[in-house]
Amino acid sequence: MNDSILKTLGVAFAICLVCSLIVSSAAVSLRDLQKENKLNDRRIKVLKVADIYKPDRSISEQFKQLESKFVDFNTGKVFDEYQNLNIDEYDQIAVTKDPNLSIKIDASNDIAIIKNRENIGKIYLLRDDKKNIDKIILPIRGYGLWGTLYGFISLEEDFNTVSGIEFYEHKETPGLGAEVDNPKWKSSWKGKKIYQNNQVALKVIKGKVEIDDNQASYKVDGLSGATITSRGVSNMVEYWFGESGYSMLLKELDYES
Repeated sequence: MNDSILKTLGVAFAICLVCSLIVSSAAVSLRDLQKENKLNDRRIKVLKVADIYKPDRSISEQFKQLESKFVDFNTGKVFDEYQNLNIDEYDQIAVTKDPNLSIKIDASNDIAIIKNRENIGKIYLLRDDKKNIDKIILPIRGYGLWGTLYGFISLEEDFNTVSGIEFYEHKETPGLGAEVDNPKWKSSWKGKKIYQNNQVALKVIKGKVEIDDNQASYKVDGLSGATITSRGVSNMVEYWFGESGYSMLLKELDYES
């Protein structure tokens, strides 16, 4: 009887070992594919926010329409190359964990609750036939209700008018805060203005924007039942278009153009 139990345990152990080896091998072999799929998903969001995405065309080929640039948040300067960084592989979220490549934000100023901000960001430019900037695509992030929302916002050539907004990762509640993915809500951002009198004025309000509101250009409909998420998106916009974010960059680009 003891021999029978030992054999049963031995067979079970052997099966578990083989299965674990198969799962481990599959995970390792699929790692590159998963990484590529994640990258492509993010690229699709960039292409969508730039309003140039074509589902029937190669993502990598479409992405060549965009110029990837480094931006120094401390100066607003844009670079094609920066030190020894590879712009295609540069992960500005990952570098926020390195105190040499990022700064800790004082809690009193951290309205987006991002805790650390990278010193060097990565942006995308879309140019027209005359090589003038047609759109600029900027990464944004900030805390909602359950976690950080990560996305992109695009501006027209005046560096003030919103062309689009997309989120590629968040933990918001389905049917409530997750309505940030609703195409109708995202489309309502188009044509809105970021700055008024050189101050960030665009906000997600509570309720609907009235058509006859003379400040309608600076307001976006709130997300029904998701007040905290709506406030988080407003705070995100205020932070990233303020002095610690893209304000200096946009002034530099406006001056150069």
